[in-house]
This record gives sequence, structure tokens and C-alpha cells, in this order.
Amino acid sequence: MKLIVQPEDGAEPILRALGQAKKSIQIMIFRIDRSEVERALTDAVERGVSVQALVAFTNSGGDKPLRRFEARMLEKGVTVTRTANDLLRYHGKMFIIDGKELHVLAFNFSHMDIALSRSFGVSTRQPKLVSEAVKLFECDAKRIPYKAGNSDLVVSPVNAREQLTKFIAGAKKHLLIYDMKIADRAFLKLLNEKVSQGVDVRIIGRAAGASLFTRTLPMRLHARVILRDGHSAFLGSQSLRKMELEVRREIGMIFHDEPIVKHMAAVFDKDWSISAPAVVPEAALSILDAPAKKVAKVVAKRINVAEKLEEVLDRVTDRGREIPLEPKEVVESVREAVRNEVRDAVVQAVQELVTEAAKNTETPLIPPENHAKT
Repeated sequence: MKLIVQPEDGAEPILRALGQAKKSIQIMIFRIDRSEVERALTDAVERGVSVQALVAFTNSGGDKPLRRFEARMLEKGVTVTRTANDLLRYHGKMFIIDGKELHVLAFNFSHMDIALSRSFGVSTRQPKLVSEAVKLFECDAKRIPYKAGNSDLVVSPVNAREQLTKFIAGAKKHLLIYDMKIADRAFLKLLNEKVSQGVDVRIIGRAAGASLFTRTLPMRLHARVILRDGHSAFLGSQSLRKMELEVRREIGMIFHDEPIVKHMAAVFDKDWSISAPAVVPEAALSILDAPAKKVAKVVAKRINVAEKLEEVLDRVTDRGREIPLEPKEVVESVREAVRNEVRDAVVQAVQELVTEAAKNTETPLIPPENHAKT
């Protein structure tokens, strides 16, 4: 297996894999604005490689950018297939090289995900897992029902809830989680049960309610990862949310490659050490009574969208070569940067106000027995 860590690794591992294809490329596209990835696909066609792109019928930016991508690919000889609209989203991110190598990604082929976000991807040559992924791709391309045949390929809405429940329930010591928003009640209950059993549960991201302590990474997060007991991991496109488990096509993989898992855990530990507590316990909420104007004032000082966009451009151009952009496709990435910057500013403002309020009370924000988890 091989691991991709973003933003450190950039697009090069993807381009290298596409460039090594000799017979076929099967690729799922939900969002794309990296022209060099497009170019790698069309270059493969020119080499005589059969390239099939399965394109989502829509995404949060609408369908026009996707339809333009389809037109460009068709013009260059790529076989383009569009997903059905039976599910709310076709959000999976994977590609298969020569029917022998499977790549499962937590990120899209976009500047924002690759250049400015913490994310991960893995590749494997395990024949049974690759074969199962090919079957899934062909089922979705032909718009026929997919029936799961390998429990390590985690597919929403087919087997994701069942397999992720088993995976989390099997934790004995540690659960290190990246998730943009854990909101499913059953999984929140299960995670709290694991905490009560003495399992060290640490979450970088967000979780509904105030019972699980989480931390906010000081960079954009676009990853769904669960690391279990130092030797097993899940990586995919689905968060622990009801919609992503039950009404969307999401794709992930469970694997047991200890060196890869240890590498990911080292990244997590580093991220954890530089992240700020993101969830305020209920004891703190009871002492917070800040006027809305005060919150708004702090938020206004925190927002710095221009700096974020400049950082994106720096990341894109820091390799000393020109990378042509697709302006219309980049617009949605910019909008997302603004949304995330506002959200993070609100979180930080509330944290500041809670800290200020805590100074005037004897009520501890975090019970002593929970200090180690923060």
C-alpha cells in the first residue's frame, strides 16, 4: 500500500499513477479544477490507454462545471459516463489503474482540497479489493444496483453503517478520528460508549453535542479517517452523518497496513498538538451569556479571507511552473474558503468568550477526569 498526505504531497502522486497507466483508467469525478489532472487523462488517451470518467450528475456548485468538464473530455477521446440521480449525491473519490491498482481518496481533484487542506489517500494492489472496486465502478457506470462483496470496501448506502459500526466497536485502546462533522446519533452513542470503556477517543473536526471533546485544526480539513489501536484504519469520503451513510454514494476502505497506519497516526498526533479545543463542555456553556454584538465584533476581527486565498495561490505556484486554472471551476472553491473562514472565526470567537467568562467563575470548564482527553 501507498499513502498520500495532503497538502504535503500535492498532485504529484496522482499524476504519477495516471501517467503509469498502460491499458485502462477508471476514475470517479465529483469535483475537479486541477487542469494538470485533466491533462494527465487526455495524455493517457493519446498513449492508447482506455480512459473512462464516471462524472457525478451534480455537486454543491451545480452541474454546469461538471458538464463543461465532460465536454472537454469527450473532445479529447475520454469515455464519459454520468452517474444516475437516484441518490442525493455521488460523492465517492477513487480511480483504478489497469484493473490492478485501486486508489481511494478523501479529497477531490481540486486546488482547495489538494493545496490547502489536510487530507489523505491510499492505494492498494490487493486483487480482491481491486476487483470489488471495479465491480462497483461498472455498476454505477451502467446504473445497475451494486451488491457488496468485500467488507473492506465501505460503500454508502450499501454497507457503510454496518462496517463502520463493527470497526469502531472493535476498538480496544485508541480511536483517532478526522471528521468534518460527526452527527449520526448511533455513532455518537457508540463513541461515548467507547469512552466509557476506557478507549482514548480523540477527534480532529467537529461532533454534534458537547459530550465528546474535539479539536479544530488550524487549516482546512477535508478528511474522513478513523485510526484504530495503531494497526487498522478507515479512510473514505463519508463522514459519520446519516445522509452520507444512507442517501449518498460514498466510498471508503478499511485496511490493516501497520506502517501506513503508524504514519497516519504520527500526522494526527502532530495535528492534535497544534489544534485548539473545539467543543465546549456543557458546564462552560452555562456560564456564557455574551451579547450578540460582542460575538460579532470578535468574529469580524478573526475573518481574513484574503489571506486564505493568497495562501491558495502561493501553494499553486510554489513549484516554479505555470499551472493554468479553470476560473469558473475555481469559483466554488473560493466560496467554500469563505464559508470555512467564517465558520472557524465563529468557533474561535465563542472559545475566546468562554475562556473570558471562565476567569470569573470557579466552575471548571473541563472535569479533572477529562483533562487527558483535551
